[in-house]
Amino acid sequence: MAEVLEVRAEIESQIAGRTVCEQLRQVAADHPGSPAYSDPDDSGGPEGGWRTLTYSAAREKVLQIAAGFAALGLQPGEAVALMMVNRSEHVLADLGAVHAGGMGCTIYSTFAPEQIAFVARDVGARYAVLGGPADLARWQPVLDGLTGLRRIIMLEGAPGGDERFLSWEAFLELGAATLAGDRDAVEARCRAVTAGDVVTVLYTSGTTGVPKGVPLTHHNVFYEVASTDRLTALPVHGTQISYLTYAHIAERVLSLYLPLLKVSHVHFCTDLANLGATLGQVKPMMFFGVPRVWEKMMARLQAVLATQPEAQQQQVRQAMAAGVAYVEAAQHGGTMTEEIRAAYEKADASLLSIVRAMIGFDRAEWTATGAAPLPDEVQRFFAGLGLKVIDVYGMTETTGAFTGNSPADYKLGTVGRAEPGVEIRIAEDGEILTRSPLNTRGYLNRAEETRALLDEDGWLRTGDIGSIDEDGFVRVVDRKKELIITAGGENISPAAIENHLKEHPLIGQALAYGDNRPHPVAVLTLDGEVAPGWAQARGIAFSSLAELAGHGEVLKEVGLAVEAANAKLARVQQVKRWALLGSEWTAETEELTPSLKLKRRIIHAKYADVIEGLYTG
Repeated sequence: MAEVLEVRAEIESQIAGRTVCEQLRQVAADHPGSPAYSDPDDSGGPEGGWRTLTYSAAREKVLQIAAGFAALGLQPGEAVALMMVNRSEHVLADLGAVHAGGMGCTIYSTFAPEQIAFVARDVGARYAVLGGPADLARWQPVLDGLTGLRRIIMLEGAPGGDERFLSWEAFLELGAATLAGDRDAVEARCRAVTAGDVVTVLYTSGTTGVPKGVPLTHHNVFYEVASTDRLTALPVHGTQISYLTYAHIAERVLSLYLPLLKVSHVHFCTDLANLGATLGQVKPMMFFGVPRVWEKMMARLQAVLATQPEAQQQQVRQAMAAGVAYVEAAQHGGTMTEEIRAAYEKADASLLSIVRAMIGFDRAEWTATGAAPLPDEVQRFFAGLGLKVIDVYGMTETTGAFTGNSPADYKLGTVGRAEPGVEIRIAEDGEILTRSPLNTRGYLNRAEETRALLDEDGWLRTGDIGSIDEDGFVRVVDRKKELIITAGGENISPAAIENHLKEHPLIGQALAYGDNRPHPVAVLTLDGEVAPGWAQARGIAFSSLAELAGHGEVLKEVGLAVEAANAKLARVQQVKRWALLGSEWTAETEELTPSLKLKRRIIHAKYADVIEGLYTG
């Protein structure tokens, strides 16, 4: 304990008084010409398809935006709501609000109008910056009721004749004129921001009802940044991709705040469909993906592999076996032999390094996952390519990760050790508790929920069940509230069942159910990318995913997949019956959160008849 507190004090001293405003000023002064933010250039211009801002130009733009907000009347502590895809304007608008003394609040673009209205009122948003007509369409049904909003700034498509709206261009002109007129006043606003001020309020994605606002301070953020820096040991001036929403804490830390310390070059991927191409162009040094992103990437690679001649497939399987052996041997407690190392180096030189280069990971020094358990099969697949896709663990309420594996010290199947200066203990009922400067001060406007989150000694209740092994590595079993308690009184983790079911490439998503029931059942979906190729290779004709889901050969194969999963599970965990749906689950159809986690209550309600039929049919 004394050592943990000593490390904490060291980091606290390192970041004392630091704010986002001062950090950007320092980076722009020390590295003015370093590239900061790059947007895709659809014109295919001379810069290789990217439009780039340097750190010096980015700070000047941020000051203009801060001046624009000040001219519109933004007061210190007031919130600016943001909704748009990942692009430089998103980051600049957020930083501009902070430099003016306010705070940014990115709202999930998949939220329903009623959820948007709730968040805007709850955070007290006085201004909103929206990307375009599609974003405005989500706000339009509730705009008249948001009387606290003074002005809505539109990057594109600002409606004419409505004084509530202001185009981005007009806003920048206002900011530039204000900054030119009194630069000292704008700089004074920046200097007035303190480490204890709230830098952002993020809202939980609503897996269990109304979203809760989580205020995070500059101090929270920089403690997380300093801890992440120690964990990853990444070089300065690295390249990375921003593609997950800034409403998610992981993306905020990794591609908004951490780059200000590492002087990173952030490339924006505005459409997830273009992620593969963007990876090939950028070749990032670091990459974080929620499990669904890694699962889809694996599915695409497996689909390509399945089209190759059998001899080539066998060659790939042998090379990947060497990769898995190497990654497993290199982990904490593993035994690396000369034979394992030599086999890997041979496989890497002849094939694996080529595959990594093809998919854009040849320069990756840190590849990680979080937000939900990554299936073992997915982790092993990428280990086969020589990639250590390691787990980190955290939540919005802890400013992101508070445990993590590192490339140099990891244990597969765990979420790593406590980050530097972080305390962790397991409560009597198995719940993971943590205490550190990463913890939020509490939920916004939610005194009762805050008391449930934090005890009087500062320990934060994560809501997750887990354990800590003798080496200090943490394992997460499942969400405390999501554990299945069968009619026989057995406690079962649905995630453990679901991850085994998803090991078969045909199964894209799985939900295990069985609370107060005699045994678990499962609702499954096909993988929309793998299933068509699988069917075509077997001469199965189909016109839709729904039709494919009802085909006898597909059902037979899925049945075999369920049997294979059951063979790895204890008897009480085994799925007795299952149903295969004709469509995938998405955030848009509301079965998934914006961070692609299952909304169990929604699925239970939406498919109540299907689930009931598995028990009574």
